Amino acid sequence: MRTLLIAALAVCALLPREPGEAAADDPEPPPAYVVVDTFYVTVGIEVKDRLLPYEDDVAIRPTRLAPGVDLDAQGNLRGRPRAAGSFTEPVRLCDGAKCVEQPVTLLVYDYVSWRPRQLTFPGRVGVPLDGHIGVEGGPAGVPPTFTVTSARTLPRGVSIGPDGQVGGTPTTTGVSRVPVRICVAGNCSGVVVTLFIA
Repeated sequence: MRTLLIAALAVCALLPREPGEAAADDPEPPPAYVVVDTFYVTVGIEVKDRLLPYEDDVAIRPTRLAPGVDLDAQGNLRGRPRAAGSFTEPVRLCDGAKCVEQPVTLLVYDYVSWRPRQLTFPGRVGVPLDGHIGVEGGPAGVPPTFTVTSARTLPRGVSIGPDGQVGGTPTTTGVSRVPVRICVAGNCSGVVVTLFIA
C-alpha cells in the first residue's frame, strides 16, 4: 500500500500544470520600488525624465543606464542617447541601511517623425465631451504623453488627460485655445488644442 501511495504521488508531481496555474513553490515576482521602471527615449534627443521611488528620502546610487544617458543621485535621467536598443540596468536604492536593486529599462528608438491627429474639438454646454488628440507616426508601440502647460486656458468643466483624452462637461460657451506638450519617446513638441463650445 505504501508503495502505491509513493507511486501515485510521483505521477502527480510529473503531471503538467494547466496554463496560468501557479505551483505553490513558484517565487513571487519581486516588488516594484519605483513608480515607473521603463522609459522611452529617442537617439540624439536630450533626456529629461526622473526616477520616482515609492518611498520618500530614498538615496539613489548614480549609474549609467545606456550609452549617453546617466542617472544621478537625485533620480534625474540626463544625457543624449547614442545608440538604439533596449538597455536594462540595476539601480541601487537605499533607505537608511536597507538597500534594494530595481531593474530600470531604457528603450531607445531611432528618430521617427510624428504629428498630432486632431487638435480641434466642438462641444455644447451641458453635453459631455468625448474626444482624443492622438498621434500619427512615431515609433511603433510607444505611447505618447500629453501635458496641458496652462490649465487656466481650459474651459470650465473640461480636461485633457495625459493620454490625450478630451473629456468633461463644458459649463460655459466660448472658444478656448489650450497649449499642450506632446512627447513620443522623448521627442516633444508644443501644440494648441482649440475647443469651440456652443
